[in-house]
Amino acid sequence: MELILTGKTKNIYRLDDGNYRLLFKDDVTGQDGVFDPGANQVGLSIEGMGRAGLRLSEYFFQKIQDAGIPTHYISSDVDAATMVVRPATVFGKGLEVICRFRAVGSFLRRYGAYATEGQPLDAFVEVTLKDDERGDPPITRDALIMLGILSDSEYEELKALTQQISRLIRDDLAQRGLELYDIKLEFGRVDGQVHLIDEISGGNMRVYKDGAIVHPLELAGLILDK
Repeated sequence: MELILTGKTKNIYRLDDGNYRLLFKDDVTGQDGVFDPGANQVGLSIEGMGRAGLRLSEYFFQKIQDAGIPTHYISSDVDAATMVVRPATVFGKGLEVICRFRAVGSFLRRYGAYATEGQPLDAFVEVTLKDDERGDPPITRDALIMLGILSDSEYEELKALTQQISRLIRDDLAQRGLELYDIKLEFGRVDGQVHLIDEISGGNMRVYKDGAIVHPLELAGLILDK
């Protein structure tokens, strides 16, 4: 294997067959030791988080693929905390797509003059640039198209897939008495088509139970250990 990228929460290796292997770390994003899926820096390390994140990613990728939604997922090895995926090219230098069902986090910080904490949102989709130096700035549909990051049709497909995937995950969590407040997804092109990429783990979403946030490490157990 050839190490091609050392990331905040994963390392990426190129395999001899052209596919890639993702190694899940125990690091999660946040600030001052507090978990925040919207943060652009590693905030803390949680023992066991890598394997927990992989277990959830495996579960949701399979569920999403069963729904006919294209992803880059091929297989996983939970013991090794690794996942094999098809090669994908990102949009621009990378985008993060957030789907929000309640007003929390950066949405509330930006729009607090109009929104109240926990206010219901109708699968609101926003896109941010992966750009640590500039604080992962939000970007509009028009700017994405004008800057050549993606096409108009790709944006519409990305938005529709984001809402479809997020509602599927929301409904799955609701069956377990859990509520999805927001989730961060990533997309790329595989063979020229828009695919869901990266991971789907507790470190990428805010989930609440009985009004209290669920620790990302606990989420895998609540979903899978039943």
